[in-house]
Amino acid sequence: MSTAQIGVIGLGTMGRNLALNIESRGFRVAVWNRETDWTTAFIIEQGEHGEQGEQGDHGFIATSTLDELAAALEKPRRILMMIPAGKPVDEMIERLHPLLDAGDVLIDGGNSWFEDTQRREIALRASGIHFVGCGVSGGERGAREGPSIMPGGSPDAWVLLRDVLEAAAARTDAGPCVTHVGPDGAGHFVKMVHNGIEYADMQLIAESWDVMRRVMGLSTLETADVFERWNRGPLESYLVELTAHVCRVIDPETTEPLVDHILDKAGQKGTGRWTAQVALDLGVAHPTIALAIDARVLSSMKDERVAASAGLPGPASLQAGVDAPAALADLHDALYASRICAYAQGMAMIRAGSARYGWSVTLAEIARIWKGGCIIRARLLDPIRDAFGRQPELPNLLRDAVLAGAITSAQAGWRRTVQLATGAGIPLPAHSSALSYFDSYRSPRLPQNLTQAQRDAFGAHKYERIERPGSLHTEW
Repeated sequence: MSTAQIGVIGLGTMGRNLALNIESRGFRVAVWNRETDWTTAFIIEQGEHGEQGEQGDHGFIATSTLDELAAALEKPRRILMMIPAGKPVDEMIERLHPLLDAGDVLIDGGNSWFEDTQRREIALRASGIHFVGCGVSGGERGAREGPSIMPGGSPDAWVLLRDVLEAAAARTDAGPCVTHVGPDGAGHFVKMVHNGIEYADMQLIAESWDVMRRVMGLSTLETADVFERWNRGPLESYLVELTAHVCRVIDPETTEPLVDHILDKAGQKGTGRWTAQVALDLGVAHPTIALAIDARVLSSMKDERVAASAGLPGPASLQAGVDAPAALADLHDALYASRICAYAQGMAMIRAGSARYGWSVTLAEIARIWKGGCIIRARLLDPIRDAFGRQPELPNLLRDAVLAGAITSAQAGWRRTVQLATGAGIPLPAHSSALSYFDSYRSPRLPQNLTQAQRDAFGAHKYERIERPGSLHTEW
């Protein structure tokens, strides 16, 4: 059997497309899937397409057993697992471990819990096997054409993987969208935070769309025009572009925009919930991310919300006399300012996680590799990268002079947008939380002095005085 330069385990949507991506960059790829008929069908399909790789009709080697996969790979072996997170990963590691040698690299490209990755990396390190938790963002299309890739693991593992990962990653004017994030679980941690920011950005866009529809009375096709226009300016991003496209898709059954016929119940997977959990563990404020998760939870209560709407009246949502061009300009500024806050919360979380676990993550590099391929790619990442380039130890993006100037210029429209929606009874949890985050962060004094007094009064938890250090207790 001829040898391959990398193996891919799992030919689901992401695994299949990553295998095709890597092979198209000139690497020979050995593939294995639990259902062998999937592997057979995959290989037949590539032959039917007539794709010419380095070896014959295509650059793939089909394997029916894990022993065959291990034997088909040049050494040190490189194996990418694209399988569901959790128990399946542990089971696959257990099966592969006896087949691997010291110096081989095993990569988990799924959305695994970063503490699981830390545990697995330590266990395999004892055998001299490199384990790499690798975040991959970009969805089906990104996997095929070039995703953003966030590998953790040892520096030695990065040396062994760099050629493949840089070839497969998306590319921008700043280079390939991949970097060695840091040791052990750093890659999966950063991917988790990426997904938290993604939750927030999607919610901010959805709330902006809701204001256009229910407060300004725009049609869905008119909102598509707005998003398309916004995507030519500071709000340029994959998600804004995608939103414009989604709003134009017509339902063949009704000949109306399809989005208007989709049930308003949003699903979620584990990474958003993990982001909120870890932020609390690290003591990092993340209100916009947290409320984006809450918004999905509330959306799932569809029947309860419909029942409540009958007995909980509010104001008329459609506001008469609204100056639509002015309101849209304000909404544009609100989305930009809120997006800055969402990224600020995510980057603060990565900084805190890096400090806690000793990862030395370079935040400017994270902004760079998110510029292409990933779901949250956006023009905003350029000033974010510049901010951390100027001040690598910047504690919060709101402290950067350029971004602070942008958010200060936007805040009048931001406040008017929140006021307009609140007056119309339209929920803006993400926008409102971002504005409160901004106001809290810029406030030299907050009311938690009263909170401390209350805690000491009912539980003798003590407090500190402004004038001098030391903990005190008062008999209230």
